[in-house]
Amino acid sequence: MSDAIRIHAADNVATALADLAADGAVAVGSQRLTISEAIGRGHKLALVPIARGTSVIKYGFPIGVATAEIAAGAHVHGHNLATALTGSDDYVYAPPLAVPPLASSAHQFMGYARADGRVGTRNEIWILPTVGCVGNLAARVARIAGVRHAGRLDGIHAFKHPFGCSQLGDDLGHTRGLVAALAQHPNAGGVLIVGLGCESNQLTALLDTIPEGRRGHIRTLSAQAVEDDEAASLALVDELVEACADTRRTPAPLSALTLGVKCGGSDGLSGLTANPLVGRMADAVAAAEGKVILTEIPEIFGAEQLLLDRAVSRDVFDRTAQLVQDFKAYFTRNGEPVSENPSPGNIAGGITTLEEKSLGAVQKGGQVPLVDVQLYGGEATLPGLTLLEAPGNDAVSSTALTAAGATVILFTTGRGTPLGFPAPTLKIASNSELAARKSGWIDFDAGMVIGDGFDMASDALLDLIIATASGKATRAEANEERDIAIWKSGVTL
Repeated sequence: MSDAIRIHAADNVATALADLAADGAVAVGSQRLTISEAIGRGHKLALVPIARGTSVIKYGFPIGVATAEIAAGAHVHGHNLATALTGSDDYVYAPPLAVPPLASSAHQFMGYARADGRVGTRNEIWILPTVGCVGNLAARVARIAGVRHAGRLDGIHAFKHPFGCSQLGDDLGHTRGLVAALAQHPNAGGVLIVGLGCESNQLTALLDTIPEGRRGHIRTLSAQAVEDDEAASLALVDELVEACADTRRTPAPLSALTLGVKCGGSDGLSGLTANPLVGRMADAVAAAEGKVILTEIPEIFGAEQLLLDRAVSRDVFDRTAQLVQDFKAYFTRNGEPVSENPSPGNIAGGITTLEEKSLGAVQKGGQVPLVDVQLYGGEATLPGLTLLEAPGNDAVSSTALTAAGATVILFTTGRGTPLGFPAPTLKIASNSELAARKSGWIDFDAGMVIGDGFDMASDALLDLIIATASGKATRAEANEERDIAIWKSGVTL
């Protein structure tokens, strides 16, 4: 068995599959190398001598430039590899290539059919505050109502946030749009939106952004307008429970699933195991004419052309290119380089440059054609892959995925995180050591692809997705890890 893996024939580096000791011989396929220093799992070693100033190649693409002479067998990382990213790029449009049809799936899940034709994977009551001032009220009502109505539906949850007042312009719009989008999610059989009364994020303006046909399951309360805000909120929740508690799961095709794909705390194995495995899940859902949502725009910098090449039209290409360039301008406008990534955890796990991180991250989209681009707070409406505007931050981007309609989120990680979000979130470990050590966080071990191969792992993960969509609790749900985070991008008064 190989000690390290070369991903693409053009690569001049390989990735260690386990910790490698100094002065040892390592096998990379049929090649044997002697390494002069210890190399950690997920880190890179040179397969051939790499001259200073030349490109380091992984995934078949440059991931940066060698800043020193690198000998064959040497550790390749921040001490001898640097990013080549700049603040702007010229993208090349070509008519979309004919993509061979993916094998469709006859799988079904047991979901909750909604009146507008969408299908939820949970039947819950969501309590959404318009402003941070009533966040604790929302949480208290959810706790009381959860006990009162235990067992009648899948749960009653409040999603606190600190925003909604002292905000201006687009910043206020982000908060309003996110709350409004969550209120329309198919996993919420009933929604109570609680306002204070004097906040910038006024209830009336928020409701005006929600189509009338999607307001039937929504109730609202202005806390300043009633004497006993807790009792009034509980009465409205009681009403919502009575309206949706008898809803039952029915068979639904895979086309009714909306899959959000996300990575966080990645390591050097994420792009070899967990992310391409999630890409296969994206392929399966899209082949059934379901929806897949990819976000984290700063974490496609350096790999965006791979997505642009899959745009189904010139319009989608142009909107994708504009979104990426606007996000780069957001960085430079704030005095930050576009390459200010990876994180310390990514680096410790073997990722050196943003190009490397991005080339691994975009694999979560599989081979799915890019059919649409949505701005923050927007909804994925077309079968295929939708690119969603949001930053890389785990909580902000996963909340945005939920607001865009994701009914299950696949979250890959090489370092681990306990976070959970409104939509059921499956944590997929890139390596078996993490899966064993943090079994209370991790739902699936993608490290199995190294020994058992992608086919076995794909079958097992698809079965888990279907079970989760049908009601099986994720680790985050069992741990009561259910939170949201809203993108703060403007002035606070």
